[in-house]
Amino acid sequence: MRRLAALSFLSLTMLSPSVAAQDAPILLEAGELKFQWRSFGLRPDGADPGSTHGNFAVDAAGRVIFSTDTDQALNVFSRDGAQLATWGAEFAGGTHGMCIAREGDAEVLWLAHIGRHEVVKTTLDGKVLATIGFPQEAGIYQNANEFRPTDVAVAADGSIYVADGYGKSFVHQFDAQRKYVRSFGGHGTEPGQMRTPHGITLDTRGRQPRLIVSDRENGRLQIFDLDGTLRGIVSGIFRRPCDTCLHPDGRHLAVADLAGRVTILDERNQLVAHLGDQPDAARRATNQVQKDGWQDGVFLSPHGATFDAHGDLYVMDWNVVGRVTRLQSLGKGDK
Repeated sequence: MRRLAALSFLSLTMLSPSVAAQDAPILLEAGELKFQWRSFGLRPDGADPGSTHGNFAVDAAGRVIFSTDTDQALNVFSRDGAQLATWGAEFAGGTHGMCIAREGDAEVLWLAHIGRHEVVKTTLDGKVLATIGFPQEAGIYQNANEFRPTDVAVAADGSIYVADGYGKSFVHQFDAQRKYVRSFGGHGTEPGQMRTPHGITLDTRGRQPRLIVSDRENGRLQIFDLDGTLRGIVSGIFRRPCDTCLHPDGRHLAVADLAGRVTILDERNQLVAHLGDQPDAARRATNQVQKDGWQDGVFLSPHGATFDAHGDLYVMDWNVVGRVTRLQSLGKGDK
């Protein structure tokens, strides 16, 4: 079969929407990765999830957890789109980045909360186990209100990395006992400095794990050793990168770009494809696009993303109504 680029797939399904079948599948391709566009996250009554300004986590059982700004702050869904649970009214209005970490035989959920000015560790059903407030030891903050963490990542040894994306633009490291270790970054445009380190991901693709920081307003990814040493910069590919996630093949990386697309990189962090690119600049990086302005196959303002073990890619648009999409993996394309 002849390979088609992502935009070519989209053109086949969107060239003449007035005559296209309503149920025609929308396919997107990124090199050898192929996906089918599917809506996700609707409540049992068919209602939209509510304002989406957060991210995802997927547990070992394959349950997809995502956040909203509503009283149903944490939403738990099966892969096929059935709502399994909601919880977290106390986390409404600020649950942002998240990750799952294993502690012994159990999994725990770490939440970065911009309104509470802290990072919270919970069980998968919402019992609060611990918190991390603003790092006074860093000598950076006058008070907790200046600390507005946007994401969190946990290394294999239990070290916790917190991105203060909406605050002082530092990344803070804590040990497994939540004791402050160090800070790196800070506001600026020079290598190692950041302007809105919005997302942070533990990159396990190489011989040594590293951190990928989505340096959003500098339009780049920065790659650090776990001690904060800068090892590389990926730029010239993105508009406003918000978040990254690893494909289960251990090679590909997806980047949620707030300015209207999801970018796929290979194991060398080279561009594979831009998926669902929003052609209308007025509909990028805004949460105010109403449903009559949505188009299947085209993103609005991708804010968070994650892969599950099957290679399905879940994408959250920043949107006042709430928009969550599942790109169902169709396997590897023909060479």
